[in-house]
Amino acid sequence: MRLNKEIRLIIKKAIIEDIGREDITTLFTIPCHYKIEAIIIAKEKGILCGLDIAEAIFKERSKNIFFKPLKQEGSKFKKNDKIVYIKGDARAILSGERVALNFLSLLSGVATATRNFVDKIKGTKAKILDTRKTTPNLRILEKYAVRVGGGVNHRKRLDTAVLIKDNHLRAGKFLTNGKIDEKRLSKCILHLKKIYSLKVEIEVETFEEFLSVIKYKPTVVMLDNFSLKQMRQATNYRDKYYPSVKLEASGGINLKNVHKIAKTGVDFISIGSITHSPKAIDFSLEVLSK
Repeated sequence: MRLNKEIRLIIKKAIIEDIGREDITTLFTIPCHYKIEAIIIAKEKGILCGLDIAEAIFKERSKNIFFKPLKQEGSKFKKNDKIVYIKGDARAILSGERVALNFLSLLSGVATATRNFVDKIKGTKAKILDTRKTTPNLRILEKYAVRVGGGVNHRKRLDTAVLIKDNHLRAGKFLTNGKIDEKRLSKCILHLKKIYSLKVEIEVETFEEFLSVIKYKPTVVMLDNFSLKQMRQATNYRDKYYPSVKLEASGGINLKNVHKIAKTGVDFISIGSITHSPKAIDFSLEVLSK
């Protein structure tokens, strides 16, 4: 991945958070001229993500670190697989170890969780989307990990797409007593399309709301917590009358039901859990004896 200024700042902050002024344990146990070789090993299976981040962390500690990946970014690995070979300044490697492993663990966890969902919907047209349920200040990395896992990114920030959710409808008085003020909403959608060259997505919670909204041809209609029957009704109606409108399923989606949801004909399936609660993948760094 391209390590832009935002990512390099994340790396520097993570190193400062972990090391502080100095790694005093390493400073007083390892002579400054010592060189070592080490291997990063996977303690469980998963999808690999974060190699460039890990390398940048070690090289932030010493420019002369030799970092050789033994697995490719996005590849599958199993327990006890060797992931990276590292050689160079002992102090730099030991002081950068935890930060590098933490990023590998988190990002590989996101990529693995995403791939698990992607594999479940093979053979359908649906795509797995992430959400904004990300770790504060790490969104750019977690969304990258979603792509590595085979998923697709939803909007990056609030200024990159329009998503009118139920709270917007209620707070803006577009929705009262379960009914949408179609006249006001249509004016809002037309105004947004005119001003911004961005996609416009609207969340609906009932089939009646769906019928009220789709006639104004937003880019995407989000079907929040729809039953499988309702999703099929919505996709059939869309296919017949508004084929250009995309449909996104969200809410209550897991590995057990995602394939059935994909089979209803929706275009996207958004899943917050792939970034807000993925299982971290365990890695360890082992210094090689001579």
